[in-house]
Amino acid sequence: MKKKLFLEKFKVKTKNELLEILNNREKYTSNAIDAAEIILKDKYSENSEVNKLETIKQPLKKQSVLKNETKNLKFYSQKAIGIATFIGGPLAAGYLIRENYLSLNKPDEAKNSLLIGIVSTVVLFATIFMIPESIMDKVPNQILPAIYTGIILFIVTKIHGTILDQHKENGNEFYSGWKAAGIGLISGSIILIGLFGYIYILPDGEEYQKYDTELAKFTKNETESLVFYENINTKTINSLLQELDNSVIPKWKDNIAIIKKTNNIENLPSELLKQNKILLKYAELRLKTFELFKTAITLNTTIYEQELEQLHKEIDEQIEKLN
Repeated sequence: MKKKLFLEKFKVKTKNELLEILNNREKYTSNAIDAAEIILKDKYSENSEVNKLETIKQPLKKQSVLKNETKNLKFYSQKAIGIATFIGGPLAAGYLIRENYLSLNKPDEAKNSLLIGIVSTVVLFATIFMIPESIMDKVPNQILPAIYTGIILFIVTKIHGTILDQHKENGNEFYSGWKAAGIGLISGSIILIGLFGYIYILPDGEEYQKYDTELAKFTKNETESLVFYENINTKTINSLLQELDNSVIPKWKDNIAIIKKTNNIENLPSELLKQNKILLKYAELRLKTFELFKTAITLNTTIYEQELEQLHKEIDEQIEKLN
């Protein structure tokens, strides 16, 4: 009834007066706004100023639909890059940014990104080794990863923020966070191998040579098994189960045996025995995690997600102890 009254009342209003109502909707009732829209559409049909108003009000949305240039591309999101960087350092960030550049068909920028990631990793740890141990002991373990992750995310936002935001707004596809986390873990493992080599590979002492030989087997098993995280979203269920049964789980059982074997090396220094306690716990957690992955995949269930997250948290704690 009220809308009809407004329709009768607004018939005598000029086009500009009706547009004034639509441009200042907060000042008018819903019936008044509806009446103004109806009269404008009736009077001006396809040339309706209402349509022009809606175009003006939603330029970004229409623009994103018209310019969905990344529809068939796939990227790592800012969040995924942040997670991988926190786990695997600048090396992981350089790799993921490289992948995004490759998706955009920019091979030169992709190459430079990976190179910068490698150089940044070397510079980061060289700087850490230069800081006195008495100072480093006072720095919480999470501070440094939080700092370099924040810097990386700032850079990603600068170089790809607009593209990634537009890609997300258009509802396009991103790589999974699990895959990014897996790459972060692999990157972290590569860094650990480098650190072990720097700290523990010494030229003298038969015990060190024996230890290094066994540890090389450990790190090889570790690196090869962690590729599972990259395959988890690409391989079939049967392929994943075969990979777990035939490769991943046996490698971590072998790693547990390797650590126990090195504990029996004669005259093994106390710092390596201490490290072995952490590595043994780390290997046992890895084995338990992959066995739980097998159970979850076999049963095709997500009920173990919380338990898997807790296991990954405990794994990260052991890695931090090794750093």
